[in-house]
Parts: sequence; structure tokens; C-alpha cells
Amino acid sequence: MAKDSTVVGLDIGSNKIRTVIANIDERDVLPNVVGAGVSPSAGLRKGAIVDVNETISAITASLEDAERMSGAPIHHATVAVGGAHLAAMNSKGVIAVPHGGEISAGDVERVLEAAQAVNIQANRQILRVIPQNYTIDEQTGVRNPLGMKGVRLEVEAHILTGLTPALKNLENAVHQSGVDIDDFIPAPLAAAEAVLSKRQKELGVVAIDIGASSTGISVYEEGVVIGTFVLPVGGDSVSNDVAIGLRTSVDAAEKLKIEYGTAKPADVSDRETIDLAAISKADSQIIERRQLAEIIHARYHEILSMVNEKLATIERDGQLPAGAVITGGGAKIPELIELARETLSLPVQIGFPTAVDGIVDKIDDPAYATAIGLVLFGSRGSSRGYSIASVDFGKTFDGIKNFFKKLLP
Repeated sequence: MAKDSTVVGLDIGSNKIRTVIANIDERDVLPNVVGAGVSPSAGLRKGAIVDVNETISAITASLEDAERMSGAPIHHATVAVGGAHLAAMNSKGVIAVPHGGEISAGDVERVLEAAQAVNIQANRQILRVIPQNYTIDEQTGVRNPLGMKGVRLEVEAHILTGLTPALKNLENAVHQSGVDIDDFIPAPLAAAEAVLSKRQKELGVVAIDIGASSTGISVYEEGVVIGTFVLPVGGDSVSNDVAIGLRTSVDAAEKLKIEYGTAKPADVSDRETIDLAAISKADSQIIERRQLAEIIHARYHEILSMVNEKLATIERDGQLPAGAVITGGGAKIPELIELARETLSLPVQIGFPTAVDGIVDKIDDPAYATAIGLVLFGSRGSSRGYSIASVDFGKTFDGIKNFFKKLLP
């Protein structure tokens, strides 16, 4: 990376599109955020593009908003890939080291390639390969095998895939917005990178990113990802429940959720009411705020219960010392922490983006977690010390080669 450079994170969500610009300077410890832009999302449904032209217009509006704040044009960006089409699996790869010699970058590349020899559907694409640990002969738990000696090299890897049509459509929309793509990062990993500390990842933690149409889950232990999941429910599901339960418009339901919502009905008086005429021209009824809270509580409890079920599949339900960190736009509902503690049987906190300087007041919001995480990935060349991936879908191992070139003297 150049001595002085700019990185851009582009989070294309189903509800909002967020852009963050940061300057990277060798003299600074943290990326310096100089611009942030947000625009209403359009042309997407449940994380997938359904109207390319509308999506391009929405992306352009977000980019222009960030450009006005920073005073600099945007030519390239690290882009988040979200949505329920993301899937993950664990895999192993084994190779023989020639002559039992010193393990080279080429050997590590070969063992990672071997780990990718898994059966995936024809319409799915490997998006990211994350080495969890290596085994050299009978020595397990090796973090970095470069330079070590052995006869047999094995890797346990975490592989994330996405639907090829969804990825291609996203790539096309970003390019038509006038932006080159530095890398694609799965949204759950980007959000986790922005809100989790190194110590939390070592102890064992789950990051829960509640977006508009989906909820991303990233589980870490001993510093590496051990599980990634995406649930097809999010903040929009809550709003839809409110609209149906209170017989009001979806727009009014969203305002009710934001302005009057809580995840703890017991804290709301039975006599407290809300006049919908004050927030919506299309509605005129009087509703009980407690009923609103009960609807919100029910849906959030369902989401958190689904998270717990996913943790149970990897035997980590109630077993993570650093607990759960909830982030994303859906994390801002009052009393969510208490509900999450009861449901997950873990310590819980709300995750705000960290590890950046600059205009932090503009991005001090869980909704910016994914965009900030993209900046953090971009600031270190995306894969350095973390994971292996490619920017070009057709050139998976170019990213691997570049990664190891950076590590070698």
C-alpha cells in the first residue's frame, strides 16, 4: 500500500446505502475518516438487487454525499456482500511438503487450494477462504506455518460462498456507478471487524449484525472465525409485524418502532397511548404503546432465539466468555440488551464502530458498523493476517499470491 492512500467502504443494504471515506497514513495508527454518506436504498430486496438502475442511482447518491463531505472524488471501494444467500462451511486440506523441507508461500497456497476442493452448487461462488489453523505433521494449532519445517501440512478453513448471479449483479451495479471494486467482504465479517476487540475474539464472542432484511452472525474463538450464519429476518420484519398487528401503514410502523419502540413491555404503562395522527397522515387511530412493545418483543425474541439455535449447531450456545455484541441498525431498540441476555444466556453489549479517527461523531452509530469494517479491511489490504480472498471471481488465487508476497521479505 502507498505511503498515503484513501480507502472507501461501501455498504449496500436493503434499507440504506452507506459510504465511508478514510485516509490511511503510515504515521497514523488508525484510519482517519474524512467523509460519510448515506442514501435510502432502492432496487434491492432482502439483500439482492431486483432493479439495477434504481440501485445504481441509490449508490451514486450515497457516494456523492460522502464526496461532498470529504471534498475528494471516489474511484474505488471495498464493498460488502450481504443477504441471506451467503452460506458458510468448514473444510480441510492436506498436502505433502516436498522433501520435508521449509514450508513456503507456495505450499500454503496449495493447501488452501486443497481445502477448496468441496462440492458446492453450480450457481454458487467461493467468496472467501479463512484459514482457522494449520497442522504440521502432528503439531496442531499452528497459526502461521511459513518458514516451519515438516512433511505433511494440513489446514482447517472456513469457506464463505454466495450466489453467483447475486454477486455478479452487485459487481455490475457498483461498476456502473463509476467505482472500481478493491475487494468484496461478507457483511457479517465486516460488521464484526468494526465492533470486536482482539481480546474478545481470543476469548470467544459472537457478533450479531441486525440489518434491515437479514441478521448476520459471526462467531470467533482463539482469534479466528469458527462460524458464520445469515438469518433471513431483520429490522424490516419487526416493522412489518407492527404494521400488521396495529393495522397501520408500514411507514407509520417504522416511525412507531423508532420513536416509541422498546423490547421490554413490562416497562410500559397499560394506560400509555399513541395518537397515530401525529406521525402519519394516513392513520388516525389511537393505539396502546404496550401492544407495540409486545409485538417488538416477540419478533426480537424470535431473532435472538434463532441466533441461539445457530450457536447450538457449533456447540457455543451459552459458551462464549466474551458474550455477544449486537450491532447494525436493528440494534438501537431500547432494552434490547436485557432481552438478549435472557435469551442467549450470555453477557451482551451494543457494538459501536471503533478503531478509527476523524469525524467519529458522524459514524458513532451501530448502523455504520459494516461500512467502518470495510474501511478497516481495506486499510490493511483486506487479507493481511486475516483471510484469503479474491476481488475478481475468476482469479481466486491471485489474492492468495498477493497476500503471501506481502508477508515475505
